[in-house]
Amino acid sequence: MRLGPVMGAWLAIAACSSPEEMGEAIAGERGVELAVSPTDDPRPVDFEDNDERDGGTRDFAFSWPAAASAIPELAAILAERRDSALAEQKDDWEQALVDFAGEDCVGCKARSHTTSWNVAADTARFLSLEGETSIYSGGAHPNSFFDAAVWDRERGQALEPMDLFTSPAALSDALREPYCEALVDAQAERRGEVYPSRAEMIERCPGFDQLVIVPVSSGGEAIDAIRVLAAPYVAGAYAEGPYVVTVPVTRALVDAVKEDYRSAFAAP
Repeated sequence: MRLGPVMGAWLAIAACSSPEEMGEAIAGERGVELAVSPTDDPRPVDFEDNDERDGGTRDFAFSWPAAASAIPELAAILAERRDSALAEQKDDWEQALVDFAGEDCVGCKARSHTTSWNVAADTARFLSLEGETSIYSGGAHPNSFFDAAVWDRERGQALEPMDLFTSPAALSDALREPYCEALVDAQAERRGEVYPSRAEMIERCPGFDQLVIVPVSSGGEAIDAIRVLAAPYVAGAYAEGPYVVTVPVTRALVDAVKEDYRSAFAAP
């Protein structure tokens, strides 16, 4: 599975710091208040930081749900990632204002960043989050990508979605056929046809190393589906946009799950 930038940092921070250390470091270094403490009511976070100067504009938005705020360790990690992304954008924008000073190029001096995290599954064992980020740093259009994160309530730790499965190969064996069939259906509907042929389109189906997988729960009892996210360019031209395919959990997929986590999944 491809690991998004947020999730990669997530695991590194969670592995090296206690919850208290993460919170103190973020609050001390950046002056940030965590979204929630253990005694507060959890709240969703909708953070914005915008600026306009010297013919340039900068827009930044970063949000996560109340379910994430309810877990202080998780809120601390998300706050750190937010602040890191904001600092990086500010530095890039300041440099653009210098590089294109006096030039009539609105796009050259425009920067935008939007990250939104949403709940995909909220069960007794797992909180599964789906993230989407869109970044504009000049050019013809913004670029976007997906991310995913899983919080294991029982162990109190962050996981990659792939950590739930015995191996990437086992997951691919269980998921690839139903995913690729559904993806080609979606491509045909969006394009108006299947070309050059359905068999060849299935052969061109992207590998899971190019995709983001998200555990999903429809009723909150168990993980009963896997959402597979393909960012623009991964499964089609940029104009086609992203492809989002949800595949129900099957017995074969449950067999690909690590034994410790199988009870958290449900197949029809």
